[in-house]
Amino acid sequence: MNCSPQPGVTRRAPRFRLTDTTLAVLRLQNGSCVAGDLHVISCHGGLLLLPQIVGQGSIVQLMFHTHRGTVVGTAEMLTAVNSTQQPFRFITLAEKEQRTLHAAFQSHRYRNTDVEERIEELKAVVANAVSNWNPSPWYGRFAPKLAIGVLAIVGCLAWALYAHLLPH
Repeated sequence: MNCSPQPGVTRRAPRFRLTDTTLAVLRLQNGSCVAGDLHVISCHGGLLLLPQIVGQGSIVQLMFHTHRGTVVGTAEMLTAVNSTQQPFRFITLAEKEQRTLHAAFQSHRYRNTDVEERIEELKAVVANAVSNWNPSPWYGRFAPKLAIGVLAIVGCLAWALYAHLLPH
C-alpha cells in the first residue's frame, strides 16, 4: 500500500477506526501541547477527538503510538467536524513512520471503515428491498390455479403415457 499521492488516482486511501483508545499528542507552533484521542487513521491523515479545537490550517507535530511502534509526523489541522472532532492530513511522514503505520494496518487490529461502510450500505439495500417487496395481488390469486393446472396436465400426460405403454 503506497501512501504517496498518485496523480490521476481519485480513490481515497483506506481509513481505519481504532478499536482501542489511542492517545495522540499535538505540539503546536507556539510550543504548547494538546492531548487527544486518535479515532480514525489512514496513511494520509485521520480524525482526532480533542478537548478543544486547534485552528484550521495550523501546522502541528503529531505523535501517537501503535502496537507496531510510535508514529511522529507533521500534520495540517483541517476544518473541525464539531466541537470535539477535528480531521488532519499528514504533510510529512518519514519512510520509517510510513512503514510503522503500514505494519499496524496490515495486522488487522484496526477496523477498516471503508469495508464497514460497504457492508452497512449492502445491508441497507437488502433491508430496503425486503421491506418494499410486495408481490402483486394477481400473483397471489393466480399461483394456486396455475399449480393445479400444471398438476392436472402432468397427471393427464402420465396417464396417457401409462395407458400407451400397457400391452393391448
